[in-house]
Amino acid sequence: MAEAFMAYPELRSPFEPKAINADSSATILYQGRTIKLSSRGDGDGLLIDPIDLQSINGFEIKPEGVCYEDLCVPLDDSLMITQAGQKWFSLTALAELLGQPFVVDEEAGVWSFAEIPAKRENMMVNAMAPDLELTDRQGKVVRMADLKGKKALIVTWSSW
Repeated sequence: MAEAFMAYPELRSPFEPKAINADSSATILYQGRTIKLSSRGDGDGLLIDPIDLQSINGFEIKPEGVCYEDLCVPLDDSLMITQAGQKWFSLTALAELLGQPFVVDEEAGVWSFAEIPAKRENMMVNAMAPDLELTDRQGKVVRMADLKGKKALIVTWSSW
């Protein structure tokens, strides 16, 4: 007689908790991307291999510090940590220095980082609205350039 089996045994109990990461690995969620790290350091916060830093958030370690374009943070003992002869970079310490919000599920080893405020501020250097053209209710074309030097309130609405 044939033995009964389930076609997808991994779906046998979908509510049974399953580990997302091994104890020494982590998953990072940042800017719509999922980055899986095969190793991380022990201790408080998220300690990563310094080589992984650029692939996570674009920062790189230079002689002047940890830099992203013209934004640099000096390296100190709170950022670079040595454990058992290996150097680790504290991604959470950098996030705290930059005012970058993050949340963590320690049990699952998943870290989610919001946008870095200093990066976002660089996009709004001159605080000028983009040049656009709209047709008003009378059919007249109104350009933002025509309103230069004046205050303008732009209200948009959509039915969907």
